Amino acid sequence: MRPEAGLRWTPPAGLQRVLAFLLDSLQGRFVLAMLGGLALVQLLVNLLWYHQLEQRTRRQVELAAHHLASGALGAVRGLRELPAAYRPLLIEQLRTMGGTRFLVFINAAAVEVQPLPGPPVVRELEASLQRELQARLGQQAPLRVTLASPLGLRVGPQGGLLSDLPESWVDPSLLAADRPAPFVVIQLETEPGQWLYLSSTLPDPFLLEQLEFFTWQRLAPQGLTLALALLLSLVASRTLTRPLRGLSRAAARVGHRSVPQPLRVSGTAEVRQATQAFNEMQERIRRYLSDRERLFASISHDLRTPITRLRLRSELLDDEAVQDEFHEDLDELDLMVKTALQIVKDTDIHENRAPVRIDLVLQKMVRDARMAGQRIELEERPLTVFGKPLALKRALGNLLDNAVFYGCGGEGRPVQLRMEAGPEGQVLLTVRDHGPGVPEQALHQLGQPYTRLAHGRQAREEGLGLGLSIVRDIVADHGGQLQFRNHPEGGLEVRLSLPSPVGVPEESAAGAAGARPG
Repeated sequence: MRPEAGLRWTPPAGLQRVLAFLLDSLQGRFVLAMLGGLALVQLLVNLLWYHQLEQRTRRQVELAAHHLASGALGAVRGLRELPAAYRPLLIEQLRTMGGTRFLVFINAAAVEVQPLPGPPVVRELEASLQRELQARLGQQAPLRVTLASPLGLRVGPQGGLLSDLPESWVDPSLLAADRPAPFVVIQLETEPGQWLYLSSTLPDPFLLEQLEFFTWQRLAPQGLTLALALLLSLVASRTLTRPLRGLSRAAARVGHRSVPQPLRVSGTAEVRQATQAFNEMQERIRRYLSDRERLFASISHDLRTPITRLRLRSELLDDEAVQDEFHEDLDELDLMVKTALQIVKDTDIHENRAPVRIDLVLQKMVRDARMAGQRIELEERPLTVFGKPLALKRALGNLLDNAVFYGCGGEGRPVQLRMEAGPEGQVLLTVRDHGPGVPEQALHQLGQPYTRLAHGRQAREEGLGLGLSIVRDIVADHGGQLQFRNHPEGGLEVRLSLPSPVGVPEESAAGAAGARPG
């Protein structure tokens, strides 16, 4: 059955994490480059070594074939010169006195011999030996040359085995089951119905074992080398990237209104230079924020006095119309001063971070809203977040006000609040209204300062469009996320995620301990 079109294989989660570590992280790429380079060098060295070893073995095989062919030719000529009746006596004498290196038999037919499996050089040895014998004996002589294992090797057509022969005929060490030396079997039909059987080992019995190169004895040291290189690469890469991880965590905290702590300058020269530059940048940002706060505080203080004097002088005017115009301009100027100061102070509240029962905070806010005649439904759970209590209360209050004032549906349906525990120690809060929603192209504008949409201006004239901007800054300061979307059934849905005490990193807890009191 064919798989459905479009289906793709998804690797397991463990394999995905390994691939992400190797391909996406600096530490993984360093380890991959080190191990990949070392493995490639080992492979090339092994291939070069094996090629040289193979060439040397081939030369040795040619010499062995020539040596065996010369010895076999001498034995064949000696037997051919004797009458057929005397040949068995000569063979018996050779066996008992060791006159030749070959084990010689005369059989009535050729013996079936199982060839020895092995690399191509084995067949080349057989072919080279057969060519040389055939050239010297004549092309008409039936000849068989086979390289075979001595275990189960037959020496006669009736099934006699080499292992059944007397020990004086064959060296028992050549028949060892754990390391048997291969035998060369030469069968030649000297006369019709008479086959000469010659069997012998190579001049170097274990010559062909040199080609068994990729064995565990050779590969085990290389595997240990790779394992040691992996361990050292992990240690080295971790040491090199540790300052970078600290730098990235510190960069993520920039702009969260926490008191910046300079990073310890360590690591390589490049990392030390980057850390020093980051510390200087962080100090410049801190001074800029401090100067901005003092500037706005000074402006607010300096402008309130002349505004108050102008308001008192406007009371002395006789023309009420002119007096009203003065009051309107002064109110607008006072509102501008308060707005500018609110942008700074509402998002920069100096208070210690602590665990906050967010459900209890929302209960009180919903209770107060209901007393004011507002309809809010709360689906609560006992959940705790980690942050600044007053700042969080201000952000949640702005979200509720935005939903109540601008999201009231035509049927007067209540605002819905839902709390739930999210992944990785997050607390999720969803605020949904039943109003007209927000045009899709304007969703990305929500949370920007001084942003007021058309239906918001129609629903409520007062307001400067700073509520959601303050919420966005407070949520970012707490390491959370703020998302806006139109609900499929109508209305705007705001999803807010905040860290719980369980999911707070140690750096945040330490920063909370060192935060300035309110």
